[in-house]
Amino acid sequence: MHAFDVLGDPVRRRVLELLADGERTAGGVGEVVSAEFGISQPAVSQHLKVLREHGFVDVRPQGARRLYAVRAEPFAELDDWLGRFRRFWTPRLDALATEIARGKKSRRTEEDP
Repeated sequence: MHAFDVLGDPVRRRVLELLADGERTAGGVGEVVSAEFGISQPAVSQHLKVLREHGFVDVRPQGARRLYAVRAEPFAELDDWLGRFRRFWTPRLDALATEIARGKKSRRTEEDP
């Protein structure tokens, strides 16, 4: 399974969003994801398994609980792959930033007496 196949699932993306804020228990992830997507805890566990098997998360036991955390390496690989395509959006984003800065400067000038 390719990284984009793993990330193509909205449940797995949401799990990663939750874990990006810090380590969480499987139950804590399951509680949020189950409520948002209406899926069972076993279904959430399957998504965590896919993320773990493809290297997107690490798991460590803490007593009876399992704590999950995001791994940076797969995202670095994705970033490298996306690097070939940045030329398509970087100039546009730079132009947008310039226009935003001009607008802010213009508003400040208009507000000053």
